[in-house]
Amino acid sequence: MCGKGLHTGLSLTVTFNPAPENNGYTIQRIDLDGMPTIDAVAENVVDTQRGTVLGKGDDLRVSTVEHALSALYALGIDNCLIQVNGPEFPILDGSAIKYVEKIQEIGIEEQNAPKDWYIIRKKIEVKDEQSGSCITILPDDEFSLTVMCSFESKFINSQFATVNRVEDFPTEIAPARTFVFVRDIEPLLQANLIKGGDLDNAIVIYERQTTQERLDMLADMIGVEHRDANDLGYIQHKPLVWENECTRHKLLDIVGDMALIGKPIKGRIIATRPGHTINNKFARLMRKEIRKHEIQAPIYDPNDEPVMDVNRIRELLPHRYPMQLVDKVVALGPMSIVGIKNVTSNEPFFQGHFPQEPVMPGVLQVEAMAQCGGLLVLNSLEEPERWSTYFMKIDNVKFRQKVVPGDTLVFKVDLLAPVRHGVSSMKGYVFVGDHVVTEASFTAQIVKNK
Repeated sequence: MCGKGLHTGLSLTVTFNPAPENNGYTIQRIDLDGMPTIDAVAENVVDTQRGTVLGKGDDLRVSTVEHALSALYALGIDNCLIQVNGPEFPILDGSAIKYVEKIQEIGIEEQNAPKDWYIIRKKIEVKDEQSGSCITILPDDEFSLTVMCSFESKFINSQFATVNRVEDFPTEIAPARTFVFVRDIEPLLQANLIKGGDLDNAIVIYERQTTQERLDMLADMIGVEHRDANDLGYIQHKPLVWENECTRHKLLDIVGDMALIGKPIKGRIIATRPGHTINNKFARLMRKEIRKHEIQAPIYDPNDEPVMDVNRIRELLPHRYPMQLVDKVVALGPMSIVGIKNVTSNEPFFQGHFPQEPVMPGVLQVEAMAQCGGLLVLNSLEEPERWSTYFMKIDNVKFRQKVVPGDTLVFKVDLLAPVRHGVSSMKGYVFVGDHVVTEASFTAQIVKNK
């Protein structure tokens, strides 16, 4: 994509390149010596006054990144190397639609790694008492947003915008252009900004009357035609796409700033009087939350019908009392499985482990994970009753907290690679509630029974 920079006025080219799985977004300044890169994450934001500015060290800066990132995020692109030949991304028409259209034209390549959603389980909120800004995220099955704005202007006093499905972003949000008030133009110019601003890449709102001489002077400074100082209202070459276009653009900015979280989110954002500063505070808080819950427990609703009940499990596994350690399977995919065990005080191992303080042996937790892995593999075979799985290796076992009567264990087991020559490698986790209690990697061999 080629165009001029909003703040520098430079002629700029930004190129989106494929990136490896789990890379995230990386920005590269190809105009600087060594072509340095910077990860597009919230901690690397160094300025939010007039857009989102990423920086590293003394020399590496990239600004006006939010429109391009909003397009990548909304279109489901998780990994991208973005090259730019200057200190900011081109402003184009002031929206994200040209980025969206070009991405849709080129197409998206699906990678092998599973999409790593971060699912919101509880309310998270950031407030700025001084400005009245607030961003809240609540649990939701989708990534959805509602934005409410209030401006000191009779033209856009109070507005709201919402998008309930991120799939609607290209048509409902991406075309919304950035905007500026006439009263803010002179300070921006004095700060050596908006050198590339014009009526083709921004909505200008003239809502406080000034003298004709002053208005003419501002018009000359930004290179636009003179207009009658008595004629208040919106100033731009293209009419408003929507009455609430300015607030839709605020929503667009939030999507771009949420891209800096580093993971796609399932949750509903409700933002009041948002801006890049509070957007970045929220994105940083979300990254802290994700680090605290790096491995999320699968969602388990006991009201849902199981994918495999105990009878189907017994058809696949040879284990019986007291060694059948999976009660049901609640999710099953080509490379992963989620199983359940309800731990009761009547488990036979509690008689000796330990009579005064019953604790489930860790080796049995690992065995239960392996049984889930066996169900995953055997379910794909014809005549599974003629096959058995046996441990070959167990690695990186960690026990984080004890398991006691009354706990419901949720097992999540993933194949690390497709089964080859009857050998499968897996990674398993055991959860109680939201907490990982046990994890291990293991290799098993699938053997035909004699």
